[in-house]
Amino acid sequence: MSEIAHKRGISNMQVALAWILQQPGVTAPIIGASKLPHLEEAVAGLSLRLVEAELKHLAEPYEPHPSLGHS
Repeated sequence: MSEIAHKRGISNMQVALAWILQQPGVTAPIIGASKLPHLEEAVAGLSLRLVEAELKHLAEPYEPHPSLGHS
């Protein structure tokens, strides 16, 4: 994430928000902002679109785990 953020000149949080918004089924991520600058940074990240190579790079380390307690 830091590599993408650095190349684009944006924060890790903005990359994370852009990534989550481009995931299937996500319509409204919860943003916990305790200070106005955090909220402003999040709002600036709403318009970011990651390219396919960036999405793939971010997804590579993810290992899905089964949901526990649900059948």
